[in-house]
Amino acid sequence: MHRVRVWDGPMRLFHWSLTLTVVGLIVTGNVGGLWMEWHLWLGYFVLSLLLFRVFWGLVGGHWARFASFIYAPTSLWAYLRGRSPALHRVGHTPLGALSVFALLLVLLLQVFSGLLTDDAIFYSGPWVAWASPEWVDRASDYHDEVGKLLLIALVVLHLLALLYYKLVKREALVSAMLTGDKLLPEPVPASRDGGLPWALAAGCYAVAAGLTYALVNWPLV
Repeated sequence: MHRVRVWDGPMRLFHWSLTLTVVGLIVTGNVGGLWMEWHLWLGYFVLSLLLFRVFWGLVGGHWARFASFIYAPTSLWAYLRGRSPALHRVGHTPLGALSVFALLLVLLLQVFSGLLTDDAIFYSGPWVAWASPEWVDRASDYHDEVGKLLLIALVVLHLLALLYYKLVKREALVSAMLTGDKLLPEPVPASRDGGLPWALAAGCYAVAAGLTYALVNWPLV
């Protein structure tokens, strides 16, 4: 067996930061009231994390790059039939890749609809002032009803998938995302880790945070 660094440090930090923040968003959004101020700031943080993930999907470790888990439909079909090559089971599998892209898309829609959401009591998004009432109503309805349910459903599916891999397929996906390493029957390309990737990740997050600030504040300029 070969121990391979699959998930680099910045990727692991992103994953667990996003996990905790999404839980915080779900809790504060359902509690409401004065907790909506925290909900607002957590939403901004999620936006910065999502933008970072886009950058890291281009320049990050080998298995974090989008190029490593953009699969053709035939690859997905082969995976579902148990006939995919070993390389398709190292990082994000073809089915896992669909889950990742679905979650990123739903989170982006939830964040941007949140910028246009107004509950007329505790919370008003920074884009509400310049948007038409029709768009604010549409965004509010999506954010509070459709988007929230989609996000919760994807989170539940993700947890069920982790249980399935742990109990049925005997693959410890959670521990791999904690340590970064997987034990594999054959050598595969490893993700870069160490000082240089962390420096690159810090630069990517700085740009992501700057873009988040600009997106949140540009209607007020």
